Amino acid sequence: MTSSLNDKVVIVTGSSSGIGAAVVRQLAEKGCNVVINFSRSQGPADGVAEECRALGVKTLVVKANISDDADCKRLVSETEKAFGRIDGLVNNAGTTKFVAHNDLDGLSGKDFLDIYQVNVVGAYQMIRAAAPILRNDGGGSVVNVSSIAGVMGTGSCIAYAASKGALNTMTLSLARTLGPEIRVNTVCPGFVQGDWLRNGMGAERYDATKAHLEATNPLRRAGGPEHMAEAVVMFLEAGKHITGEFLLADGGQHLGGAPIGIR
Repeated sequence: MTSSLNDKVVIVTGSSSGIGAAVVRQLAEKGCNVVINFSRSQGPADGVAEECRALGVKTLVVKANISDDADCKRLVSETEKAFGRIDGLVNNAGTTKFVAHNDLDGLSGKDFLDIYQVNVVGAYQMIRAAAPILRNDGGGSVVNVSSIAGVMGTGSCIAYAASKGALNTMTLSLARTLGPEIRVNTVCPGFVQGDWLRNGMGAERYDATKAHLEATNPLRRAGGPEHMAEAVVMFLEAGKHITGEFLLADGGQHLGGAPIGIR
């Protein structure tokens, strides 16, 4: 059966690795043309694009820093120029600083602003730039990649948790504002296996958390990027009557019995 995403066009920010790369791979498997965004290293982004092209879809690789409004507008403009349409936007790009929550002196006001500029303002700027095109051809879908940290007040640092909480609230506001043409939903990952989290947490803490989750959470699994990508693609492909919703993709971790991890 042909996917509803076949021959559609979706922008995925921060998609050279991790969850973003897993999303574009799964979209490509469904015949969706993908826009791969990176801010620093082009090599990995080109590698992901090559994998997607091998699946028979068209790709576009664009360097853009979503904290910069001009870059957001250019990313959207280059996509429209290349494809003539935008059917979906995944706001996956994010940043943090790993600081223990009880270390109040470990975060400065600038740290908060830097994290908010990407995690909240950048997502807003991308939605604002893409909205006029997303409204075409029967409407489009936005999926914000948030975190269980924004629901539970946990995560890599207080500023990160607060930024993801703000992103969740912004999802509600924009779902209300942009309907009926555009649906806006959020996926909230818990612990996600990968180098980003391992490097931030430190190998010993990372391995201990992963083992504990695999032993205690309801699904007995520490999630990987592919599990989070499945949730993102579901919102893009299926949920035609769903907007303003949060989906906790954490293996049931939020139900208790294991410490809440971080994306």
